[in-house]
Amino acid sequence: MGALVFVEIEEGFVKKSSLEAVSYAAGVENGPTAIVFGVINDGEIEKIGAAGAAKVLHVTDDKLSTPNIMAYASAIAEAMDKEGSSVLVLAKSSLGDPVSARVAIKTGASLATNVVELPDTSNGFKVKCSIYTGKAFAVTELKNDKKILGVKKNAVAVKEDGGAPEVEVFAPATNDADFQVKVTNSEKATGEVLLPEAEIVVSGGRGLKGPENWGMIEDLAKTLGAATGCSKPVSDMDWRPHHEHVGQTGVKVSPSLYIAVGISGAIQHLAGVNSSKYILVINKDEDAPFFKAADYGVVGDAFDVVPKLTEAIKKAQ
Repeated sequence: MGALVFVEIEEGFVKKSSLEAVSYAAGVENGPTAIVFGVINDGEIEKIGAAGAAKVLHVTDDKLSTPNIMAYASAIAEAMDKEGSSVLVLAKSSLGDPVSARVAIKTGASLATNVVELPDTSNGFKVKCSIYTGKAFAVTELKNDKKILGVKKNAVAVKEDGGAPEVEVFAPATNDADFQVKVTNSEKATGEVLLPEAEIVVSGGRGLKGPENWGMIEDLAKTLGAATGCSKPVSDMDWRPHHEHVGQTGVKVSPSLYIAVGISGAIQHLAGVNSSKYILVINKDEDAPFFKAADYGVVGDAFDVVPKLTEAIKKAQ
């Protein structure tokens, strides 16, 4: 079958979602090949091997050190042909989505995203996908010779029992058409964990009564190495910046742990967080709708619970 995995890196480090994709691919085919672009820090290629990859194609061309959707798609399609790969696996992400769509066009592949389980090949090639913001699942059959699978974040456990991979420098052909759009500057928020990539998110709602009380949310988030978020009413009232708004019309997150403090749990908010692996709700209203969606719940006053929780975590650390 032959499986290739597109591995994303950021500031030289492999993204956890990409390691999940590697481990998923190892379930599709033993010892898949991974492709990675740009400068990668010491020890990171070993992580790719530990996650299940037997080989890593390292693209070192400076022109491809910065993410370029068109150029990456061309290089990945070339790598699939070189390695004889009929399956491409990658994490569903802001970069993975457009890259996978373009590779599908270039290779004539069937494409499925939000994949949550290994394919069923007993009768064709079928995968289970999360749909309707995690409220339901669809079984999708991929009929073309080549298949592309976008794996949902946190759907796969990262393996750590693989060996050191073979590393090959890969120099894909480049063409001017792929570089007609050039990124001249990129600015990212610093000093904080970004919501889309966060493993833990701590969010607050109107139950906090005002922006002056947000310090305890930020303290808990800092203690956990988490990102901070908020409900839509909070951002609408300018208690918090709009880029922290989590929900159907804001940022959709899928962390390992989502902590909701003083948020009632309106359906629009749930739509943005129900892909979280675990949800902890802290609310003094025992009838708050959010408790129905929670894995864990604490009925109590946030102004009493959150500081005690933060101190307990600090002591445990």
